[in-house]
Amino acid sequence: MTASVPGESNHGESNHDVLPRGGRGEAAPRSGNAAFPRSARLLRHADFERVYKLGRRHFSASMTVFYWQRTEAGGAKPDSAKSPVKSVIGLRIGFTVSRALGGAVVRNRMKRRLREAVRLTWPAAGANADVVINPKKSLLTADFEAVVNEVSRAFVVIEQKLAGKAAAGPERGLQEKPHRLKPPQ
Repeated sequence: MTASVPGESNHGESNHDVLPRGGRGEAAPRSGNAAFPRSARLLRHADFERVYKLGRRHFSASMTVFYWQRTEAGGAKPDSAKSPVKSVIGLRIGFTVSRALGGAVVRNRMKRRLREAVRLTWPAAGANADVVINPKKSLLTADFEAVVNEVSRAFVVIEQKLAGKAAAGPERGLQEKPHRLKPPQ
């Protein structure tokens, strides 16, 4: 006599199509064409560093979102010899989860939740910007709807701030200063 696993029949058929993924109110499996494409992800360490050093921050209850507006379509400068500039239009998203938040299983769960929230709230026509999302410990206990709302709100704030920044003109440090002639001595 063989033992049966709850939720599976003894005939080799599984009921993966019947139950939602995870069985705890998580999102159902997505279709193949609605993935989070590689071109929309931040992958290089230098890109993350650029966002942290040059970008701005948006704080929410369960995450901190860093963002930086790209001046050209690609993330890297054109004279960079390491890799050619790829023309990426729109947002590129990256996630960083500190080891202080938990082990690998916990950190990967946080990244999966964030990735799905980003996929569900992806802005239709976003600015050319790089975004890094750092979750807080409270992300694990937060309701998924709340996480989706926070990510959506972060995208709205980023678009508003970057649109206001573009309308305001050049940054403070980049404005040209009038040349003053020194008086003869």
